[in-house]
Amino acid sequence: MGKSILITGGARSGKSALAERMALALGPAPVYVATAEAGDGEMAARIAAHRARRGPEWDLIEAPRDLAGALSRSDTGPRLVDCLTLWLSNLMAADADWEGAAAGIARLAARQDHPVIFVTNEVGSGIVPDNALARRFRDAAGCVNQIVAEAADEVYLCVAGQPLRVKPPHAP
Repeated sequence: MGKSILITGGARSGKSALAERMALALGPAPVYVATAEAGDGEMAARIAAHRARRGPEWDLIEAPRDLAGALSRSDTGPRLVDCLTLWLSNLMAADADWEGAAAGIARLAARQDHPVIFVTNEVGSGIVPDNALARRFRDAAGCVNQIVAEAADEVYLCVAGQPLRVKPPHAP
């Protein structure tokens, strides 16, 4: 069975670059499962920068909402899901059952034959947002992160480009 790893951290903490290095170390032909959608020029530029950094050895699946389907279809090698918070945003915008989807992803990751690395944002360390929508998102992101972290074999917090192992792998 493949293992699952959750990497969390703040914006620009180095979590995606860490996840990319880990995925490449886990085997050949990694698959990048992208949850972002280019809704504007700035986001399109961010997506382009991520693609350029990764290089040609990566396969790409775009899965803004159907993460379970993307993971099921791509269980042929290591996968990197970047990121759960954008996926959550997409689900919330579609008024979808994000709690059920998160629980399903956690269960699915445990049954995969190949490793899955999830990247997510730690959004609960800042100030309390000033509007109800932002508070709902912050709370939902915390719940999604807890659901996936509980099921994950390893959890890392990335700070200033440095990983801190929060949940070590279980001994065999």
